[in-house]
Amino acid sequence: MTSSLSMFLRLSALLLLQCFTLAASAQKAADGYTLVWHDEFDTDGPLNPADWTYEQGFVRNEEDQWYQPENAFCKDGLLVIEARREHCPNPQYGQARGWRNREFIEYTSASVNTRDRHTWTYGRFEVSARIPAYTGCWPAIWTLGQNDRGIYGWPNNGEIDLMEYYQVAGKPCILANACWGGKRTKYNGTWSTTRTPYTHFLEKDAQWGEQFHVWRMDWTEESISLYLDDELLNYVPLANTENPKTDFFPVEGYNPFRHPHYLLLNLALGGTNGGPLDDTPFPCRYEIDYVRVYQ
Repeated sequence: MTSSLSMFLRLSALLLLQCFTLAASAQKAADGYTLVWHDEFDTDGPLNPADWTYEQGFVRNEEDQWYQPENAFCKDGLLVIEARREHCPNPQYGQARGWRNREFIEYTSASVNTRDRHTWTYGRFEVSARIPAYTGCWPAIWTLGQNDRGIYGWPNNGEIDLMEYYQVAGKPCILANACWGGKRTKYNGTWSTTRTPYTHFLEKDAQWGEQFHVWRMDWTEESISLYLDDELLNYVPLANTENPKTDFFPVEGYNPFRHPHYLLLNLALGGTNGGPLDDTPFPCRYEIDYVRVYQ
């Protein structure tokens, strides 16, 4: 009797799962999208090198962390990007320039991306993640234009931020942005930015920060729409995102959001936007449940 009941429960659970899967597939079909690439992070250990690569060292924005592959790993169905307080010699000391030329590494973290593995032009992007909402932490989900060499470097190659979290004027915010060329000075982009106070989400649910949430981008030939749990945070018409022709960008009519982009996931610390790290609990984790791309 117990064996029959157990079998019945297993079959019922399987049928229920199939119903949910079919419903989800039907919804995607109704929206006109098909899943073209995904990573569910179901295998413990390092990321699949066929899908992901790593940034290394002190990279940008005068950030405090040293990026290294060891701080990104898959565990229990999640991609974990772990920021740690560490003290070790900087192997680039004496060779690097400016702010990168620090004698010691005090913090480590990871930044992973699909550059030279996977790129997309248009589609629906969904990332389920739980972010470390601490002062000093700067987690992000973003894309960069694959065509980023020579005059097509940032910001002319385009940047889309599905999510950034950091302090703005001392208040934690979640940002949704797009950036492209548009200024008459080099490395100075034009931004479409929204900054939603973190309290906006806590007012909905006091436990919001302990849960996973879905960041979504719907990117079409006409626009970029950025959502958090189906709430629209930013809408960017592509009619407005064409790079102007300048002395340092002598290209007419180039729109970076009509060209392939690759995906980045990273946890930065401090720097120009992250804020002070005095009260940041270490180690701290940025956890990603899945990444899915539909077209």
